[in-house]
Amino acid sequence: MNKQKYSNEQMEELALIAIVDNKLFFIEDIIPFMPYSRALFYSRNMDKLDSIKEALIKNKTEVKISLRSKWYKSTNATLQLALMKLIANEEERKALSTSYMEAKQEFTAPDFSNLSTDDIISLLNDNGQPE
Repeated sequence: MNKQKYSNEQMEELALIAIVDNKLFFIEDIIPFMPYSRALFYSRNMDKLDSIKEALIKNKTEVKISLRSKWYKSTNATLQLALMKLIANEEERKALSTSYMEAKQEFTAPDFSNLSTDDIISLLNDNGQPE
């Protein structure tokens, strides 16, 4: 590895170039393209720079938009269904789902306020089963 000294500005610029040129999405993906070490990248807090985070987010967003556009134009039902699930409201998503289950339970707790301590102990010992 080259022992050249890099300023923070140079490191940032190299990272941004790598992100754009290689369509990178994650911080960890930057390191293999850098002429400096992983340790140096993190010790100089390059992973915390807004410019680097924003460049990665921009790449992700461009790809998401591109994919959704392709799915929209596609005649493939699976891709169209995937897009519909992404853009659907809750009611539409429920209608599309083959495994949607709504669990509603109504429970009214019994009134034990009139029971004595002995009655409660008896119920607990009998596992709540009537005799």
